[in-house]
Amino acid sequence: MAGRINDEDVKAVRDAVPIDAVVSEYLQLRNAGGGNLKGLCPFHDEKSPSFQVSPSKGLFHCFGCQEGGDVLTFVMKVDHLSFSESVERLAAGAGITLRYEEGGYNPGHQRGERIRLVEAHKLAAQFYTEQLDTSAEAETGRLFLAERGFDQAAAAHFGVGYSPQGFENLVRFLRGKGFSDKEMLLSGLAQEGRRGPMDRFRGRLMWPIRDIGGDVVGFGARKLYESDNGPKYLNTPDTAIYRKSQVLYGIDLAKKEIAKASRAVVVEGYTDVMACHLAGVPTAIATCGTAFGGDHIKILRRLLMDNGSARVIFTFDGDAAGQKAALRAFEDDQKFAAETYIAIAPDGMDPCELRLAKGEDAVRDLVQPRTPLFEFALRQIVRRYDLDTPGGRAAALDEAGPVVARIKNTGAQHEVAVQLAGMLGILDTQFVVKRIAQLARWARDKGGRPPNGPAAGRPGGPQYAAPAVPSGPALNLRSPAHRTERELLKLALQRPELVSPAFDAYGADEFTAPPYAAVRIAIEEAGGAEAGTQDGPDYLARVREAAPDDTIRAMVTELAVEQILRKTVDELYAGIQLVHVRLRAVDRRIGDIQSTLARLSSGGDPAQLAAVQNELWVMQQYAQALRERGADAL
Repeated sequence: MAGRINDEDVKAVRDAVPIDAVVSEYLQLRNAGGGNLKGLCPFHDEKSPSFQVSPSKGLFHCFGCQEGGDVLTFVMKVDHLSFSESVERLAAGAGITLRYEEGGYNPGHQRGERIRLVEAHKLAAQFYTEQLDTSAEAETGRLFLAERGFDQAAAAHFGVGYSPQGFENLVRFLRGKGFSDKEMLLSGLAQEGRRGPMDRFRGRLMWPIRDIGGDVVGFGARKLYESDNGPKYLNTPDTAIYRKSQVLYGIDLAKKEIAKASRAVVVEGYTDVMACHLAGVPTAIATCGTAFGGDHIKILRRLLMDNGSARVIFTFDGDAAGQKAALRAFEDDQKFAAETYIAIAPDGMDPCELRLAKGEDAVRDLVQPRTPLFEFALRQIVRRYDLDTPGGRAAALDEAGPVVARIKNTGAQHEVAVQLAGMLGILDTQFVVKRIAQLARWARDKGGRPPNGPAAGRPGGPQYAAPAVPSGPALNLRSPAHRTERELLKLALQRPELVSPAFDAYGADEFTAPPYAAVRIAIEEAGGAEAGTQDGPDYLARVREAAPDDTIRAMVTELAVEQILRKTVDELYAGIQLVHVRLRAVDRRIGDIQSTLARLSSGGDPAQLAAVQNELWVMQQYAQALRERGADAL
């Protein structure tokens, strides 16, 4: 092993590398006054910046999670490196040669594992680009790029390369650079063959994947030959330096523009990123063979600084897979302070195809904010239901309501709630508006509470009051309605397989006791009863976590352990509880419609009057079906 790094060299690295320059590689910093800078902490999730950097002192500190230290501490924590690896990484960037107390100058094989794997990837990237530039065999790759509008300069800008078809081309190259077989296998650049390590990537076009600091940590490889039996795209497997869910292709090139413009464009592929950048959209990035998720959001949030005027634009294909990807992205939309939009090109073309077919102006026009992501999600939800039936409208509202409640601007939220009522054909607009306002209020109460009590331990931070217990009448277990609602919630928590998936179509407004309605919402936020059929303990933990306060959390626990009233608990018993709760909700709705009908009868619009009369008839038929057919009518 290498000896301890010379103390003078460690000090030289600290002095030579400005802490603000290093931190800026990972998050956007803004003036905090007094010579300090601030940004969103990379070590915990937060909505306002509590992470501060003092360039003059060479220190950082987070007033939220209490992490702090110098530039070496920052690199150690953010990239999960050892002390020696952090010194070596910063020294390499500063051009400082390190001395070791035991063993003199550091030979290559003595470096830390991460440093060695990054170095192997750096050399591999150089090897691949040289192959693309000079190898006759790589003509297939050069033709592939040319057909998509990318010349040699474009390939060089993005570091695109070519992996030869032989089995040991890269392996022999890296051995010549002093890398061991073990290091090549650990890096993911090689895989075990019959006679030892062999190249993982063969006969493919290679895109280097860099982390936010600019180090090559993996590759995306595109198939070029019909004889290749592998997948169309083959990515580096997860390694000590590469996790596909934690990297964004192009982030190293786009990060400064994203921070500057407060705008990011998320595309689906490597060539789409290239097309966007070349067309004058330098904020484009892409995921690497995985769906856009929470870890990707963390990266963008640090660059966008949770600026409310920031924009994140997703481009997806117009096919079913693209729509599904958009809905997955929307699931995490509330984690952004930025506004999110979706852009779908004409004829379902991706940015690369659009650039070829219609030019670079069309690409720039495509990524101008188009349809808000929530609006797209709303349309996709509503179209799945039969809005000609009251059950279909109710189910659509149950699913679409939380979507509208997520809209951050309360004025827009109210307006979209009115639009949703029209989309669903629900004439009582105020019913929909109040329902969504209630969902939004519960969401705010839950999100506004610090994770560890008032002020979340932040010095000088705002003091938060604990969310109020849901208002409404006290629980009366002698009430048939409350008793049945309680029994249904117990089933949903203890025996979700008996009430799923029907239970997940029930709205919180079908539970007349406000605490029970809050438990229903917590179940929904935990993935619904259907999720509980697959992972019982985790499901209950998620429901408890989703509870808006300790009172509801305690009720979830109580309902989860309280004995169900019937000794024999089966589908028949569960169906009875489902029907009773739904039937009471339908009867209440009939009462509301009759009140509306009474108002309209005294001089209302004849067409609207006819529509309300029709809805009343439909609801009455549904109530009759529930009484006669029971659970079969749900």
